[in-house]
Amino acid sequence: MLHDAATMVEPFTLAQICQRAENGYIGVQSGLMDQFAEACGVEGSAVLLDCRSLDWRPIALPAGVSLVVLHTGSPRHLDGSAYNERRRQCEAAVAALAEDSPRIRSLRDVSMETLDAARDRLDPIAYARARHVVAENARVESAVTALAEADLDAVGRLFAESHASLRDLFEVSSPELDAMVEIATAVDGVIGARMTGAGFGGCTVNLVRPDAVAALRTAVMDRYPRMTGLTPMVFPVNATDGAGRIA
Repeated sequence: MLHDAATMVEPFTLAQICQRAENGYIGVQSGLMDQFAEACGVEGSAVLLDCRSLDWRPIALPAGVSLVVLHTGSPRHLDGSAYNERRRQCEAAVAALAEDSPRIRSLRDVSMETLDAARDRLDPIAYARARHVVAENARVESAVTALAEADLDAVGRLFAESHASLRDLFEVSSPELDAMVEIATAVDGVIGARMTGAGFGGCTVNLVRPDAVAALRTAVMDRYPRMTGLTPMVFPVNATDGAGRIA
């Protein structure tokens, strides 16, 4: 990855170094997902990362599915966002739940039944944040199965549920992101659409049948400026291998 073989940094280690830089220097208490995706991508695949064990594996994307990124024209400013606040709210939920069950170390250890049983003891905002995370963890597992089985209807439903939860429970969407998802999901041939990244602007990711990419572009360029006053960008993309050294 870097310089010669003697100083080469393995992709996963490089991702961890980048995370430490973001946490310690920039001050955003981010997880590993973005850095991991950039360093450890696999051509033609999604990647599943277990952030506790740090095990990961590629998940092949079904044939006949294209990826399209839609930029809202509203830039994302993560260092000035409520990202760190969301993390503190999730940690507060964990602390409250751990009072009754010391085995709970993160929301990874919490079932929806456990969370709902403790709802009256949790701050309402902390409960909403935790509910999003617990349900999203389950959606990830369901999405892995749906992709493996090429069940595109299930994938589309999971994308929709994820975006709604990010909008209503985690509250990290924006009117621009919501408008972009609304436009995309109205286009025949769009399998699924949702915001991506930390939110508060930025992009949506869309799974699209190849013959519908042009219609999606047309719909976005026509409707989105009228809905928001902003100029969107449409990027058909491919899942590729992670960043590497150019000789």
